[in-house]
Amino acid sequence: MILCSNPSEQFKSYQSEIENAVISVMRGNSYILGEQVKILEREFAEYIGVSSVIGVANGTDAIEIALRALNIGFGDEVITVSHTAVATVAAIEATGASAVLVDVDPKFYTLNPNQLQESLTNKTKAIIAVHLYGQAADLDPIKTFCNLNKIYLIEDASQAHGAKYNNKRLGSIGDIGCFSCYPTKNLGAIGDAGLVTTNNEELASRIRRIREYGWENRVSMQPGRNSRLDELQAAILLIKLKYLDEDNQKRRDIAEFYIDKLSQLPISLPSIRSNGESVFHLFVIQVDDRNSLLSYLKEGGIIAGVHYSLPVHMHPAYKDRVIKSKDMEVTEDIVNKIISLPIYPELSKSDAKKIVNRIDQFYNL
Repeated sequence: MILCSNPSEQFKSYQSEIENAVISVMRGNSYILGEQVKILEREFAEYIGVSSVIGVANGTDAIEIALRALNIGFGDEVITVSHTAVATVAAIEATGASAVLVDVDPKFYTLNPNQLQESLTNKTKAIIAVHLYGQAADLDPIKTFCNLNKIYLIEDASQAHGAKYNNKRLGSIGDIGCFSCYPTKNLGAIGDAGLVTTNNEELASRIRRIREYGWENRVSMQPGRNSRLDELQAAILLIKLKYLDEDNQKRRDIAEFYIDKLSQLPISLPSIRSNGESVFHLFVIQVDDRNSLLSYLKEGGIIAGVHYSLPVHMHPAYKDRVIKSKDMEVTEDIVNKIISLPIYPELSKSDAKKIVNRIDQFYNL
């Protein structure tokens, strides 16, 4: 069976290092926000190119805490996309703010800057640009729009650890960057974890307070919550961070193989920004006969995925609460066509060949 993602294989790649790191933490006497978290925050800051990184419990918390640090809450609006993980919108709602959802562009699946003006109101306080599938949103026009309208730019880089835009790492360009380190991510923990990045020291201080009850010297100076990163996950992430660029290159190599071998089939393949560097968290294609292809792959022992099968504005929990653009044509069209092919650093060349051969057989029956 070839899985769409397979984090256990990455554990096996670095098993001895991870086990030694975990045992070292267990034999110590600090398990929450200790030395491993501090080292991870320092090394990830250096890697991304920011002055501060703050470890939190998960990626959803990273976005919520980022918004709270910007004093965004009840009565405010935050613009983002509907074609994203529900977590992006759930985090906005957790602050009391309203999510305003816009369409994506048809080529890169990221926020369409042309819809920003129509969604702007006097309640708009921020834009969350989701870097989907490992590739950057079109940050230049988005950032220009934010600057002109004096609103904040938050990067949801949960699927884009190590990716670049104009030679800068994602997470270093907006006011705040937010990362999930869920096990399947490019930089994945063995459990939940999240990271927040910023070059603003005042914001960094607020984020650190909010993640732990608003404390300064164990005195609550502002309303906060409990979103602490534990030492075990930090130790694991430190091991994987050493290999992140190497693993991302393996993903790009697999993507290049897919593009080469599938280019002659009636499939819409991923586009790559000329001023960006994707890390291919997912390899997403579009086909007209998705369910048939998914079934054919599964019959051949290949489990592909769909990211995402339902736009957030169509989920029962959100359809009557979110504010959406009048035109969601691209989002509502692609969710019926997209397939995520298996891609992860440990995917063997022989398995990649099986996948492209199976797809070729489907179209040449």
